[in-house]
Amino acid sequence: MNRALTVDDLVLAGIALAAGLLAAFLSRGLLRWLARHAKRTRWSGDDVIVDALRTVVPWAALAGGAAAAAAVLPLTRTVQHHTNQCLQVLLIFAVTVSAARVVAGLVQSVTQSRSGVAGSATIFVNITRVLVLAIGFLVMLQTLGISIAPLLTALGVGGLAVALALQDTLANLFAGIHILASKTVQPGDYIRLSSGEEGYVVDINWRQTTVRQLSNNLVVVPNGQLAKTNMTNYTRPEQQLTILVQVGVAYDSDLDHVERVTHEVIAETMTETTGAVPDHEPAIRFHTFGDSRIGFTVILGVGEFSDQFRIKHEFIKRLHRRYREEGIRIPAPTRTVALQQGAVVIPHQRTREEAPAE
Repeated sequence: MNRALTVDDLVLAGIALAAGLLAAFLSRGLLRWLARHAKRTRWSGDDVIVDALRTVVPWAALAGGAAAAAAVLPLTRTVQHHTNQCLQVLLIFAVTVSAARVVAGLVQSVTQSRSGVAGSATIFVNITRVLVLAIGFLVMLQTLGISIAPLLTALGVGGLAVALALQDTLANLFAGIHILASKTVQPGDYIRLSSGEEGYVVDINWRQTTVRQLSNNLVVVPNGQLAKTNMTNYTRPEQQLTILVQVGVAYDSDLDHVERVTHEVIAETMTETTGAVPDHEPAIRFHTFGDSRIGFTVILGVGEFSDQFRIKHEFIKRLHRRYREEGIRIPAPTRTVALQQGAVVIPHQRTREEAPAE
């Protein structure tokens, strides 16, 4: 435009800017109200979406007000073009950041819901966030009139060199993606490696898997090594598992009476102990005529791996107390040595109830 700036132009521009500020303020208040209501729902995705909108909507309102103000001012075509470009870049930046936050939050919500734990698989979250930001950056360059074709070509050639230099890192990255995609290991699973490390999987990121031991120490395992090692997953295909408790009674015990008392103790323990599975059908199996006892195995059901220690603790305490009340003996093997003049030393195993050798 070639006309001079007038007071009316300034008034209209001020009104446009004020309208943009008012719209940003009202939208922010409305979205804050929506955020409080979103927290009451069971789905965590609406919290992520509303939180992202609280960033992009006010900036969009401000950019719209600034664009309207620039439109009513008598600016030259070049200044008008650069002004619109700057506002577009600002809006694209706000939308890109919000979109990256939304997509990353939704991916994290999905991974948490599928694994059923608080822990997250940050490898997918980081990859999606980087992809969205990269797309937004390319769109901004295209908006500024910068051709992205040479940049993509340079990235392709440079990516080949980077791939050759970072073979181990990329191997860990794709191993982590393969582990999560195949659902062999998920955050929250209790695993034991062939090398002896065991614990709960806390996180799987782009390079390594973090395992928290029961002692609350963290073990860091590269994804490539985790994919190649032998591993036992105690959470899959089911989180519930069975444990074996070895017990033995004296030979003069009434085995029917022992089995009945043991079943009663099992029922009491499964009902009153946290982490037990009362619906699991317990089993008692006699299996060995030992040196001093008849051995049998008690099979119990537990909710997850770490519950077994509490359940074994309670079961053994209750079983020992009940056996003492019922007069059922648990013989403890001892070793005695018989010495005879002119003879060798002959070891002999006996229980406490046996008479000592002459």
